[in-house]
Amino acid sequence: MAGVGDGASAAEREVVDLCRELIAIDTSNYGDHSGPGERAAAEYVAGKLDEVGVEPALYESHPGRTSVVARIPGEDPGRAPLLVHGHLDVVPADAADWTHDPFGGEIVDGCVWGRGAVDMKDMDAMVLAVLRERMREGRRPPRDIVLAFLADEEAGGTWGARWLVDQHPGLFADCSEAISEVGGFSVTVGENRRLYLVETAEKGIAWMRLVARGTAGHGSMTNDDNAVTELAEAVARLGRHRFPVRLTKTVRTFLEEVCAEFGIEFDENDVEDTVARLGSVATMIGATLRHTVNPTVLDGGYKANVIPGTATAQVDGRFLPGLEEEYFAEIDRLLGPKVRREFIHHLPSVETEFEGGIVTAMSEALLAEDPGAKAVPYCLSGGTDAKSFQSLGIRNYGFAPLRLPPELNFAGMFHGVDERVPIDGLRFGVRVLDRFIGMS
Repeated sequence: MAGVGDGASAAEREVVDLCRELIAIDTSNYGDHSGPGERAAAEYVAGKLDEVGVEPALYESHPGRTSVVARIPGEDPGRAPLLVHGHLDVVPADAADWTHDPFGGEIVDGCVWGRGAVDMKDMDAMVLAVLRERMREGRRPPRDIVLAFLADEEAGGTWGARWLVDQHPGLFADCSEAISEVGGFSVTVGENRRLYLVETAEKGIAWMRLVARGTAGHGSMTNDDNAVTELAEAVARLGRHRFPVRLTKTVRTFLEEVCAEFGIEFDENDVEDTVARLGSVATMIGATLRHTVNPTVLDGGYKANVIPGTATAQVDGRFLPGLEEEYFAEIDRLLGPKVRREFIHHLPSVETEFEGGIVTAMSEALLAEDPGAKAVPYCLSGGTDAKSFQSLGIRNYGFAPLRLPPELNFAGMFHGVDERVPIDGLRFGVRVLDRFIGMS
């Protein structure tokens, strides 16, 4: 792998500092506008773009909830632009739980540490480093690139991507494809073989509030219409329910590729054993084999001797692409007639084809930097801003390339403590992204 000596590019040299400086800007998103917001980070990004002749525009949906959008002209204005987007907010971090300051951007053991190191200020830094170098050198991309550094992704994008798509759709309407986070990272399957997981699908999100109503009364009396009892039984049914395995197109393709790499026969009836071979990413991939629903909040009553008339709960539901209708039919069956559901947050699933020129560019860019690379599609169990951009007809891919050491629990870094990204991985990502942009 190329080092960072005399032959290193300007982008490779500056990506680490860009990542550290972004991490040092606290953009914690608590989901209720109580955090610092993204304004400071947006102004930082805008300044870095302005330095190399890119004209950024800042859009603020709510005080402090600021996004940056810019367009870089390509050689062929007749082609549909490529959207490259990342979010600037991060989930909160309690410094007492961390080995190093989560907002220090420290370099320890060859890694940049801090909240956002993998989710996703690493990608933000790589994109900035690559495009700043290209602008300084006068290397125009083959087609226009629309850049978007967004607010509020960690709370569903309501005040970021969703707001921009609703209020300013013209910024992105002519884009045909997009790349962003949670994809392009390596999983080692052999000494000289790595799969690079490119996200082509996401489960849908259904955060739901459950409401049970009954007859209020004195706690000493017999009551066969107790809202707490009805709710508790419904929540228990949901929490204990295990949906059957349903192999979507993306998941099936991924599993077939994994089996081929391990030299084992693809057994549709034992896919969980195949997933178990994937080490640290097994949990992430395993959650895409089936629908899920997890109870997260319970609330009912206000005094030990008072039976309340209403009890509520919250659950986190995730449904597979193309199977939303069957998912909610089963949820309603489990809830029963006395508990109703309402959405706190409802976002669609995402799925696109793993084919075309953009996929070829990803594969070739990876191979040029890692001869042992193979790009494979996978489904993300969580969600990204791709859900908002999908509504404009944009094909979305998770491609934030990182070559990772096999012992690193990368999946565990997302929203976890001691989040960190290898410096070598950042520099690898810069080289791959530069090649990819030149070929896309």
